[in-house]
Amino acid sequence: MTYQQALDYLFSQLPMFHRIGAAAYKADLSNTIALCKLLGNPQENFRSVHIAGTNGKGSTSHFIASVLQEAGYKTGLFTSPHLKDFRERIKINGRMISKSAVISFVKQHQHDFSTIQPSFFEWTFALASWYFAKEKVDIAIVETGMGGRLDSTNTVKPILTVITNIGLDHTQFLGSALTQIAAEKAGIIKPGIPVVIGESQSATDHVFKEVSKKNRSEITFADREIILHSSQFSAGHPPLLNSEYNSAGSGMRYSLLSPLSGKYQLKNMATSLLAIENLQQCGIQIQINHITSGIQNVIKNTSLMGRWQTLSTNPLTIADIGHNPDGIREVLEQIALTPHRKLHFVLGVVNDKDIRSMLGKLPQDANYYFCKADIPRGLNANELQNTALEFSLRGEACESVSAALKSARNSAGPDDLILVGGSAFVVAEVV
Repeated sequence: MTYQQALDYLFSQLPMFHRIGAAAYKADLSNTIALCKLLGNPQENFRSVHIAGTNGKGSTSHFIASVLQEAGYKTGLFTSPHLKDFRERIKINGRMISKSAVISFVKQHQHDFSTIQPSFFEWTFALASWYFAKEKVDIAIVETGMGGRLDSTNTVKPILTVITNIGLDHTQFLGSALTQIAAEKAGIIKPGIPVVIGESQSATDHVFKEVSKKNRSEITFADREIILHSSQFSAGHPPLLNSEYNSAGSGMRYSLLSPLSGKYQLKNMATSLLAIENLQQCGIQIQINHITSGIQNVIKNTSLMGRWQTLSTNPLTIADIGHNPDGIREVLEQIALTPHRKLHFVLGVVNDKDIRSMLGKLPQDANYYFCKADIPRGLNANELQNTALEFSLRGEACESVSAALKSARNSAGPDDLILVGGSAFVVAEVV
C-alpha cells in the first residue's frame, strides 16, 4: 500500500465530515471506544490537555504546544481540519506524522476496523492516539473536532480541560441556543480535573460552573485572571503583536511578542497562559522564558497557518479561516485596524453554515470575488453571489478560489487590502 492509497481509503471509503457534512456526523462514542479497545486504549497512555470551544481552540492548542516544546517536553498535537496535508492533524514537536506510519496503521487495522465502520474522524483520532502512545510523548494537546460530549476525543483522560468560548456554530448538531452548545462543550469536563474557560459569558458561565461543581473540578476564567495589553500592532510583514502579560494572581508582568498578529489572538493567548499556569500546578516544569519563546516561536514550532496570515504585501493580502458569525466579527474588527484604501474580499463558504448571519455582517463598500472551495460542501459561487446581493454585497462569481484571488489582485491598488476567507477550505487553497 502506498501513502496515496492509504489516503484514498481514508478520504473516499469513509464518511468525512469536513468534506460532505452532516452525513458523516456520528453522535455516539461507541465506535471510538471499540477502536481504542482494539488498540489497547492508547489514549490513556499519555498525559493530555483536552481543548474545546467554538472559536480559537486551534490557535490556543498551538500556543500551548509551542510553550511545552520550548520547555523540553515531547509534545503531541492533534487538531483539525488540515489545510494542505492530512498529516497536519497529527504532529509531535511540530513534525507531522510520517507517511510510513499512516500506511502501517491503515494496513494493520483496515480489516479489523471494517467491522466497526468508523468515520474518517474516528479513524484519525485512533491513529493519533496510537502514534502518540507508540512514540511515548510526554504530553499531547488534543483538540475536539466538534462539540465535546460526543466527540471522539472525549475518550482521553486529561490533566487539564480547556474551553475557549461559546458561539453559534454547528447548530444543527449542538443546538441553536448558547446554553445548549455550552452544555455539549462542557461534556469534556472530567471529575477532579481543573477547567480553564477562555471567555466568560453571562449566558453560559452558569453551565460551566454547574458541571464543574458536579465534577468537583476547579474552574477559572482566563479573561478574569490574565490581563493582556496590546502595545503595538503591525499589519506589515512580518506581522507581530506585542503584548504585556500580567497574571492577576502573581502580579508579575512580562512582555510577549507573537507572530500571530490578529488582535483577536489576545483572547487565545490569555486562555493559553492560564492553561500554562494550571499545568505548572500539575507539576509540568515551565519557566517564563519557555512561555515568552513559545509564544514568539509558535509558527516556527508548530507550522500554524491561516490565522490572519500575510500572503503578500503589495497589495497587502491576508488569509483568515474565521467562518462563523463570531469568527467573522473578529475578522472585521481586525480589518478596521488595518490601514487600507479599498477592501477586496475573496469569499467562499460551505453550504451548512449560517450564511445569512455571516453576510449580514460584511461591509457593503467592499469588492467581492465569490468562489467555491474544491469540496462537496462548498456553496456554488453563483448561488453565493445571488444571496449576497440580498445584503447589497456586490462582486463577481469566479470559477475557482485561485481565479478569484487572481481577479482580486488584478483589481486591487497598492494601498488596498485583499482578504481571503469565509471558510478554512478557501484559505487552504491559497496558503
